[in-house]
Amino acid sequence: MVLSTRESSRASAPLTAAVDVSVWRRRPWRALHRNPIGLAGFVIVITVVVVALVGPLVWSITYSDQLFRRLQPPSMQNPMGTDNLGRDVFSRVIHGAQVSLQVASIAVGVAVVLGLAIGVIAALYGGKLDALLMRIVDIMFAVPTLVLAILISGLLGPSRTNAMLAIGIVYAPVFARLARGTSLSVLSLPYVEAARSIGVTRGRIILRYLLPNIAGSMIVLASVHLSSAILTEAGLSFLGLGTQPPEPSWGGMLSDSRTYMELAPWLAVFPGLAIMLVVLGFNFVGDGLRDWLDPRQRQ
Repeated sequence: MVLSTRESSRASAPLTAAVDVSVWRRRPWRALHRNPIGLAGFVIVITVVVVALVGPLVWSITYSDQLFRRLQPPSMQNPMGTDNLGRDVFSRVIHGAQVSLQVASIAVGVAVVLGLAIGVIAALYGGKLDALLMRIVDIMFAVPTLVLAILISGLLGPSRTNAMLAIGIVYAPVFARLARGTSLSVLSLPYVEAARSIGVTRGRIILRYLLPNIAGSMIVLASVHLSSAILTEAGLSFLGLGTQPPEPSWGGMLSDSRTYMELAPWLAVFPGLAIMLVVLGFNFVGDGLRDWLDPRQRQ
């Protein structure tokens, strides 16, 4: 029996919907398989997070124990050797991972919140307020990132909390510029203009139209700037403005190793490798997220 056009379309509709759902569910995995750099970044970041969380539970030696000989080279007992005070470098590198991940995540979170608020307010209100906020952003862009972070940390005082706040303030203009540009493009869309014309409140426009369209770009930018925040924190700790001793951080360990570079090069090699690996992993994750969230890249 021959089906009519309407009946045949009804019969094929469930099959088409099932195929679309199946493709949608497989899309993240296919994107990962097609992007080995992003997959490598995810593996590196997850490995570092697991080591930072589980490492202190598995490795019984704490970062402050002075139980061994000074400047002992890597061995079975101390896989990364010991420092000038007889402390285990491996345990200190593990704790440094905790410090770096905490500082980077909180600092980037502060930057995202500040930048998102500044960019959305500037795009919504426009006029003189937009010009004022963007000129402040331009002034902050004119100062090198590390110099501005050193200035803010020096004014607030050396501590991990102040370092996180300084890094968050320094990177906020990047997110503010992105949030403003994306918000302006979304506000010019016909359905958003129609919503504004019928009296939809600004808060509802922000929650329903702006934030969903900004989220993808902000996530990608945040993942990339996590690596920059780790480098900035290492620089501040290297200069004595970040995490304070005796608590270890990768930048502080590099600073302490300068005196013993020729006698014990492992004091600088292992923290340096840790910084390089984590920064590389977050950069790879940013590339992978960009390809996955961009519809043109998925096609």
